[in-house]
Amino acid sequence: MTMNSSTCLAELVGVTKIFSRSGSETTALNNVSFRVEKGEMVLLLGPSGSGKTTLLTLLAGFQEPTSGEAYIFGRRVQEYSSAALQELRARHMGFIFQNFCLIESLRVLDNVMMVMQFAGHGRKAARDKAYEYLDRFGVKHLAHAFPHTLSQGEKQRVAVARAIVNGAELVIADEPTGSLATSQGMMIVEFLHESIVKDVISVVIASHDERIASYAHRALHLRDGMLL
Repeated sequence: MTMNSSTCLAELVGVTKIFSRSGSETTALNNVSFRVEKGEMVLLLGPSGSGKTTLLTLLAGFQEPTSGEAYIFGRRVQEYSSAALQELRARHMGFIFQNFCLIESLRVLDNVMMVMQFAGHGRKAARDKAYEYLDRFGVKHLAHAFPHTLSQGEKQRVAVARAIVNGAELVIADEPTGSLATSQGMMIVEFLHESIVKDVISVVIASHDERIASYAHRALHLRDGMLL
C-alpha cells in the first residue's frame, strides 16, 4: 500500500458523531476538528463520557462520522475498502488498551509475533523482531510466559512492544495508564515518548491523567463531545 507523504497522519474535519439507541440520540462528538502530525504525542484529556474513545475510533477508521470528514494517511476513510483498512492498521498503526488485550492462550512472544505475521512478515523475521522489542522494553525474559503470570506493569510493556513492533507510524492509546500504579503508568508514557524520538512515530493518548501532559507536544481537552 502506498502511503501519503504528508506530515499529517490522521485528521478529523468538522466531525460530528451521533449514536442512536432505542429511539433516542446521543451526540458523542460535536463539530470536532483535529489532526495528528508526524513525530508528535497528542494528549486528549477529559472525563469518562467526554468523547475521547469515540474520537480514537474515528481516527483509526473503526467508525465513520455522522457528518464531517475523517482522513487517515491522506485519504478519506470512506475511500478505503474494509480489506485496505485492515491492511493499513496492520502495517502502519498500533493500538494500546487499558486492559492490555493480550491473548491469554498465547505466550508473550506469540502475542507480539502475531502482529508482524498478520502484516505479512515471515515467522523468523517476526520472532527476531518480537525478541528485539521485548528486550527494548525490559520483558524479553518473559517471552515464553503466559499473560496471566505477568504483573500489570509487565503486561502493559508487552502491549507497548506489540503496538510498535510492526513499525507503526501512528499509535493510538486509550487510557494506557489507567490500570497501573502511578510509577508504572508514567514509565509507559516515558517508553512511548522515547519511541517518538527513536522511531519518529506519532502517538495519540486519551486519558484523564493530566500528568501525561508534561510529555506531550499538545494537550487538548474534550468535554461533552466538544474540543475545548
